Amino acid sequence: MYKNILIPTDGSKFSARAVEHGVAIAKATGAGITGLFVAPAPTPLVFDGLRPVAYMQPEQHAELTERAAAKYLAAIASAAAGEGVAFEGVTVAGEFPAQAILEQARKRKCDLIVMASHGRRGLAGVLLGSETQKVLAASRVPVLVCR
Repeated sequence: MYKNILIPTDGSKFSARAVEHGVAIAKATGAGITGLFVAPAPTPLVFDGLRPVAYMQPEQHAELTERAAAKYLAAIASAAAGEGVAFEGVTVAGEFPAQAILEQARKRKCDLIVMASHGRRGLAGVLLGSETQKVLAASRVPVLVCR
């Protein structure tokens, strides 16, 4: 039924639920998993809320991104390995996570997206996070939203 399932993650507890569901579906259908971490675009300023509090060199941003991606994607890799499911991890940087998710789903020929109802930013909408809403509205493949 499914061949390649995209599971975007931000490392939140909500993403962890999506990983559980995505891995179970992959195992049941013989699909592989593409784990995706969309890192924030590099910026020289570090913010605390809306207030700039520090400056960050591009190398520092790259290092932070690499560490976060490794940690978050390792959780998916471990779950996939535990169930004998093929896994590929992908990290991209961008200002618009929903756009990056849709682009990677298309580029990697994913036929299902399994994602959290909302992530680290909390509830941006009444029921769904704003990035999830954008993916649902624009996706050409099925999207399973996990709460």
